[in-house]
Amino acid sequence: MLVTYLKLPPQIKKPSAVRKAVLLLVAAYGIKKLYPHIFAKLTGKTGRQSSRPLSLDTNGVLQGLSEKEKRKSSSPAVNREFLVRLGHLLRILFPHLVCKELGLLGFHSVALISRTFLSIYVASLDGRIVKTIVKKDAQAFVWELTKWLLIAIPATFVNSVIRYLEGQLTLAFRTRLVSHAYQLYFSKQTYYRVSNLDGRLANPDQSLTEDMVMFAASVSHLYSNLTKPILDVVVTCYTLLKTAESKGANTTWPSAIAGIVVALTAKVLRAFSPRFGKLVAEEARRKGDLRYMHSRIIANSEEIAFYGGHKVEMSQLQRSYKALSSQINLILFKRLWYVMLEQFLMKYLWSASGLVMVAVPIITATGYSEHDSEDVKQAAMVMKEEDLVSERTQAFTTARNLLNAGADAVERIMSSYKEITELAGYTARVHEMFAVFEDVRAGVYRRSAGSAETRQAQDEDPQRAVQHGMRVEGPLEVRGQVIDVEQGIRCENLPIITPTGDVVVSSLNIQVNEGMHLLITGPNGCGKSSLFRILSGLWPVYNGVLYKPSPEHMFYIPQRPYMSVGTLRDQVIYPHTVEEMGEKGVTDRLLEDILSVVNLRYILEREGGWDAESDWKDVLSGGEKQRMGMARMFYHKPKYALLDECTSAVSIDVEGKIFEAAKDAGIALLSITHRPSLWKYHSHLLQFDGEGGWRFEKLDASTRLSLQDEKLRLETQLSGIPKMQQRLADLCRMLGEDSSLPALGEGPGGEGEGLDGKKGEGLDPMGGEVELAVEKEQGNELVV
Repeated sequence: MLVTYLKLPPQIKKPSAVRKAVLLLVAAYGIKKLYPHIFAKLTGKTGRQSSRPLSLDTNGVLQGLSEKEKRKSSSPAVNREFLVRLGHLLRILFPHLVCKELGLLGFHSVALISRTFLSIYVASLDGRIVKTIVKKDAQAFVWELTKWLLIAIPATFVNSVIRYLEGQLTLAFRTRLVSHAYQLYFSKQTYYRVSNLDGRLANPDQSLTEDMVMFAASVSHLYSNLTKPILDVVVTCYTLLKTAESKGANTTWPSAIAGIVVALTAKVLRAFSPRFGKLVAEEARRKGDLRYMHSRIIANSEEIAFYGGHKVEMSQLQRSYKALSSQINLILFKRLWYVMLEQFLMKYLWSASGLVMVAVPIITATGYSEHDSEDVKQAAMVMKEEDLVSERTQAFTTARNLLNAGADAVERIMSSYKEITELAGYTARVHEMFAVFEDVRAGVYRRSAGSAETRQAQDEDPQRAVQHGMRVEGPLEVRGQVIDVEQGIRCENLPIITPTGDVVVSSLNIQVNEGMHLLITGPNGCGKSSLFRILSGLWPVYNGVLYKPSPEHMFYIPQRPYMSVGTLRDQVIYPHTVEEMGEKGVTDRLLEDILSVVNLRYILEREGGWDAESDWKDVLSGGEKQRMGMARMFYHKPKYALLDECTSAVSIDVEGKIFEAAKDAGIALLSITHRPSLWKYHSHLLQFDGEGGWRFEKLDASTRLSLQDEKLRLETQLSGIPKMQQRLADLCRMLGEDSSLPALGEGPGGEGEGLDGKKGEGLDPMGGEVELAVEKEQGNELVV
């Protein structure tokens, strides 16, 4: 038999080889997908219940699960959680029963229904055209063809309207989401807190732009891909059954075949479908990381250029891009096998089944229905052969077209499962964004979780006192109070805690009364700027009580003022608009006076007037931007001004003029500065020691300046002692003599190491001078 097979021509053996190759590929793919399930069944892992106790942590995540189980439970999928999230987002898309979105959805539905009935009419018309061809009736053929061309006009219009309404629906959904997101994002300083106090959203800009666009497009497209196919299936099946019954055909076997094939296909595709929701969500996250890397380089281009760090930045960009490309490759590979299986089942298996479903009714048809009269039955039985052939051809063509339309509809419904899983990924990301925004607005912040031991200790003792130097892990509960008052600032047991959980100051108790001007000093990282962020409302009050004026009576000026997009006038009145400036009764003349106070009057002429527009962050120098920030203070006239090194690039004379003008305007100053020339403009001192301690007292500027001058003189003069010691040692070596002065730290005749390195020989040449400096320190003199 083998010899006979080898003698066969290649044309006969080739199809067999192709079939074997296809079967081998299908078998390999089946083994690849079924092996994990079979292995799990054999080892008993799937039916084994975990003995670990499960509970919910503060983040709503199951405890007692492994890391792999946690990732699987939290990954996007088509489940009950997806339906809950989608329902929440749909309430945002359709806020009322009467809204624009529902109107568009109604028109879209009407267009889809119209397209379905047009498809049925075209299928019937196609059958009649084929019948006229078989019967060789030229006149009837021309008439049916004319109707075909005429029906094409409304059909193409309906198709175009469906695409147009789908685009309008996508835009309307996106507009509704963007409006709701912006309302949350720009209320209660959420835009600041979501990036600085909460760690759940790595790239809010990605969620606010691309994720919402993809979600809106996916929802509107999925509605089209589900509504019309479902309607097509219902109407075409009803039409086929009614047509078959009218001809006396048997519809039991075709219906059974259709049900079995569709159910089997759905079961197989669901079993072998990859987790597209998880894959798409991860792809979106990596796209956000890559976008963040690009924006980071643009924002810090000057610093990177100064350091010559282009190689490091390029390597980080390439790493982010490789992570994204590997994820896209993974998705493409998963789709390769899935689409292959999908096409095999829906294109070839369904086509073969469709031929059987069409052939059985035509073969078994009697030409009349059981409910027809005897005359109709007799006429069908005596019909001529050519009429029978044309009738069968018409029935076959119409049924084939309707069946193709129904099969295409079922295929789109089943293919939509992949789109639903992708929608689950977009839904998870958009819902998470809104959930984080709402939590942050409510004062609930969550950072990266700490160790299990730390979380357990916090759960056992949530009320324990915070101490300097410790780091609070996990979510921080905001138990403090902020009370708005008319005058004064008072802190009662107020801790200063950074967004990372580091406790800078455990408890601060100060009171700044009306008319006081507070100078804040201390080493770096001691809590000076952190206190300003708490007073400005950027950071929450985790404990204690803070009494302060309302936000409109406090104005914060950082070291690097923000320059907005707009005119020169907009820079002075920021964040007010021109309309708000008019309502306040401020004129351009008054703005010119303000620029004169901060010594910026020349900018008005240099830039071409108040309506000049430019990229102000690049046009203005560092000192000019700082003086522009002070000009904003004079425009708004707050009760309290929080000045954070805001004049470090301004000359001392202009700086003094600005501070004096601020005091004359009745603005209470709370200043962080290292310039002694500004001490005289303050009445009280808050000094942090960098170790969690602080001191609040009345400031005597003249005494402090005197002590500061003395400190500088001592540092300058004592810094020269090592150089003089080294010079004297060189002279002793050159002369071959020893110094007659005692060693440093030893009295005359004391034993010590001399300048020549010999113990007990030679004395430190500067010992006497150091003692003299110490003896005459009280008289503010230093003799060397």
